[in-house]
Amino acid sequence: MTEAARPTWLRRLARNPSVIVGAAVLLVFVLAAFLADAVSTHNPTRLVPGNRLTPPSAQHYLGTDEFGRDVYSLVIHGSRVSLLVGVTTMLLTSLGGVAVGLVAGYNRRLDTIVMRLMDGLMAFPAILLAIALMAARGPGVWNVIMALSIVYMPRTAILIRSTVLSIRELDYIQAARALGRRDLAIGFRHILPNCVGPLLVQGSFIFAYAILAEAILGFLGVGVPPYVPSWGNVIAGGKNVIREAFWVSLFPGAALTLAGLSLNLLGDGLRDVLDPRLRVQ
Repeated sequence: MTEAARPTWLRRLARNPSVIVGAAVLLVFVLAAFLADAVSTHNPTRLVPGNRLTPPSAQHYLGTDEFGRDVYSLVIHGSRVSLLVGVTTMLLTSLGGVAVGLVAGYNRRLDTIVMRLMDGLMAFPAILLAIALMAARGPGVWNVIMALSIVYMPRTAILIRSTVLSIRELDYIQAARALGRRDLAIGFRHILPNCVGPLLVQGSFIFAYAILAEAILGFLGVGVPPYVPSWGNVIAGGKNVIREAFWVSLFPGAALTLAGLSLNLLGDGLRDVLDPRLRVQ
């Protein structure tokens, strides 16, 4: 097969069913978040006690909750919080993980100190550490983002470090050193490009973890404030009326499941395409 005939990584992505399905479902949530004001049918924060626990109907597509709020509008606007937390957490963990992983993997003297700190953070169950951080800082969207970024950053740092360790002794790295290139230039020009593939895959999974963790924190009452529409808050409110109005928890739970599934499918597809060890020739 000639070089021109070989499919590029972009073509392989377009042919991967996991990538197609995951990206399509994720795109629906992204559009819903951006167009929430246009596609929602009611004000998600308006309390209408007279419409309390109304089942799904033509007026309320997914029914109402215990305060008379429209569940459909709550789910649509809740996607904004989930996607904001997921995207921002992914970006912060990627930036922090790359910085820590490059330093630890390339500098042997700092490796032990930095990685023991990462191991210490990894020793705590992720959600328990996030709850502890939220208890210290209080509820709020940005506090959730910072807590989850601290919790999940060591995963990215360890991944980048392992990638750096596997390539720092290769011939072209040694040649760059022999030519007098500075460590910072070697790291950004020769090592960092090799970390892009694993970083994209890990980022998609961190995105899914963050969305799920935000919902868990909201369900436990230590995440975003109760007046902010979020999937976790709606599910938490519906648990008290699950027998009388199952739809209150069902639909935001289904949205949470679909969002997590789409990101996992996208991550699996990216790994299949970008990891040469898994690529079928």
